[in-house]
Amino acid sequence: MPTKFITIGLVQSKVSADILANVAKTEKMIRQAAKKGAQIICLQELFQTPYFPQRQGENKNKFAETIPGPTANVMQKLAKELGVVLIVPIYEKLANKFYNTAVVFNNHGKNIGKYHKVHIPHDPGFYEKDYFEHGQSGYKIFNANGIKFAVLICYD
Repeated sequence: MPTKFITIGLVQSKVSADILANVAKTEKMIRQAAKKGAQIICLQELFQTPYFPQRQGENKNKFAETIPGPTANVMQKLAKELGVVLIVPIYEKLANKFYNTAVVFNNHGKNIGKYHKVHIPHDPGFYEKDYFEHGQSGYKIFNANGIKFAVLICYD
């Protein structure tokens, strides 16, 4: 039986307070990964913002975005342009709730679903319960081009 190999690209970088600069830097790294043959590219948790849950008392709206929204739209177009699957973690505002979310775009740029982080730690330096709701939909299996995979975020 022939084996199908999947090339996965993992993108991680140092971020600044400048969301647009972080997204632009990540876009360059995604392009590099795609050029090297990555078919699925995963970004780091909260890739476009500083890791604000290390502090208490931040304004929840400061880094929150909707899906679709500015970052998701850029990444959706990029997935389509490059023909890759992108796993994009975003601090999502949904109605009046906030989630640590990973949205998944297939290689045609279609949003094939999202995952909300389920286990939210709350320890010194990780004040996540101040910012994130617990995901209620459980773990999800995504299917892109016949490739089945799950998405988890950090503590999950």
